[in-house]
Amino acid sequence: MDDSAHEPLLSCRGVFKYFGAMAAVDDLNLDVQQGEVLGIGGPNGAGKTTLFDVISGLNPASAGTITFDGNDITKANPVQICHAGLSRTYQLNAAFETLPVRENILCASYYGPRNVFFPKLRFDREAQRITDEVLEFTELLDYEMVIARELPVLQRKLLMIASALATRPRLLLLDEPVGGLNVDEIEVVMALVRRMREDRPLTVILIEHVMRFLVALSDRVVVMHHGSKIYEGLAEGLTKDQTVVDVYLGEGAARRLEHIIDEELHHGHDAS
Repeated sequence: MDDSAHEPLLSCRGVFKYFGAMAAVDDLNLDVQQGEVLGIGGPNGAGKTTLFDVISGLNPASAGTITFDGNDITKANPVQICHAGLSRTYQLNAAFETLPVRENILCASYYGPRNVFFPKLRFDREAQRITDEVLEFTELLDYEMVIARELPVLQRKLLMIASALATRPRLLLLDEPVGGLNVDEIEVVMALVRRMREDRPLTVILIEHVMRFLVALSDRVVVMHHGSKIYEGLAEGLTKDQTVVDVYLGEGAARRLEHIIDEELHHGHDAS
């Protein structure tokens, strides 16, 4: 049997990130399997986004090892990591503000997956094809000529995801993808993440405070606190873990989350 088939796509071993004497990520061990959706929760300041910064090379680890698809990326820069097949979004909307949606995605599709030392005068046919595909997949076709800074909030979120998808990643990091959205808009992003799993061989790690979104989409959940992992397991175990209840959920939120998890489990059984 091929042991490589069971090796994690992403592995973090003994990862630390210090800012002065403070460990924003504190001796973290984490494995993510190919095709998995891993949800990360935790209070503000828990180190979740810092972990994304470390994994994506934006702010390299102070110590420890990160491997992606069997290759050590601990000291790799963001461009190298993107070319390797790992892409991300951000809490705040990140885009080329003065460019239309289409050109934002074209830039990602052209530069994201490959080294381009001498850019051509125009985007090539492959970049155009990927952009058309991603615009349709993320339901942004009606907005393709809208300047990024003029987009509604939901479409700005979708543009970030679309640009990340245009790099053709194997692993996508989503940092609070539904922050600031209303209930109907959250449903749109939930449907998009589900399509990613169905239509693409994509692995996803998502950070989110909206627990309904987190538990509905995640195969497994990690909760961080003060840079450390205090829980790792199925979503239905969150409300039974007293440490998670004490430091993150609170008793009232834990009771509400139990109802949400029950609804999601029943919905999953009905769907199957």
